[in-house]
Amino acid sequence: MKVAVVGATGLVGTKMLQVLAERNFNVTELIPVASEKSIGKEVEFKGKKYKVVGYEDAIAAKPAIAIFSAGGGTSLALAPKFAEAGITVIDNSSAWRMDPTKKLIVPEVNANVLTAEDKIIANPNCSTIQMVVVLKPLHDKYKIKRVVVSTYQSVTGTGVKAVEQLMNERKGVVGEMAYKYPIDLNAIPQIDVFLENGYTKEEMKMTLETVKIIGDAAIKVTATTVRIPVMGGHSESVNIEFENDFDLDEVRDLLSKAPGVIVQDDIANFIYPMPLTAHEKDETFVGRIRRDESQANTLNCWIVSDNLRKGAATNAVQIAEYLIEKGLV
Repeated sequence: MKVAVVGATGLVGTKMLQVLAERNFNVTELIPVASEKSIGKEVEFKGKKYKVVGYEDAIAAKPAIAIFSAGGGTSLALAPKFAEAGITVIDNSSAWRMDPTKKLIVPEVNANVLTAEDKIIANPNCSTIQMVVVLKPLHDKYKIKRVVVSTYQSVTGTGVKAVEQLMNERKGVVGEMAYKYPIDLNAIPQIDVFLENGYTKEEMKMTLETVKIIGDAAIKVTATTVRIPVMGGHSESVNIEFENDFDLDEVRDLLSKAPGVIVQDDIANFIYPMPLTAHEKDETFVGRIRRDESQANTLNCWIVSDNLRKGAATNAVQIAEYLIEKGLV
């Protein structure tokens, strides 16, 4: 199968190539696509070099699937051109997520809504993805009323420039700043721009995307998102209020059987999810599972996942795998 990766030279695009190779995705021909300044450069995939091309050449090559990780503006401009050529686009930007005509997909949660007619499919926000794979089995059993989430997000979610800022600060080197403030030895309670309601765009993504993916408008979500100086993945403190009561052992059992979820919840042996141990893993890890003693039918938990993998590249590749398995491309 011919596969195009748009934004192949970026942080997430590079991770896409890694995940495609690791999962033995059936790529007969790779078409790496990037901006004009990168055309002609080479990327490596499964030990072979491929030249980066522009979008017109990529469309002319007629790949079956194009995985986009090139920013919202690029996706808005180019995804329809690929789709018009009959190519199925899986887009990692925020461009199409809340478009009512586009599906927003986490395979473990709602891949069943996809059809062959879906030519632009949206990949959700990284922090939303890891939360909903845990929420879905709990919602099916106990019905969620409200979610309060605080995130502790990796600098890799911002990109190469942010990683360089953190590393420069650790070395005492003055360099380009991805953030308004130092990130090392700091926590910045702002991810993306502030909106009129006082929330950031990232916080509202979590609120709106969660409802769309789970498909229940009655779920209320409120979020506070924070950037911290870690690399391996995003962490989330999640408080979930249900309509129905639950048993903690049953919750752990449900989550241990949920696709894509690994329970790490053994406080006697200090076992709980951390970015350090989630790094380079495809699963979402959940632990610190306990009852909220301040109100009825409410659970606290701690969720961690590698934001470049399940939060971006792996989720997109899993969507492609589902489309192939069901004969939708």
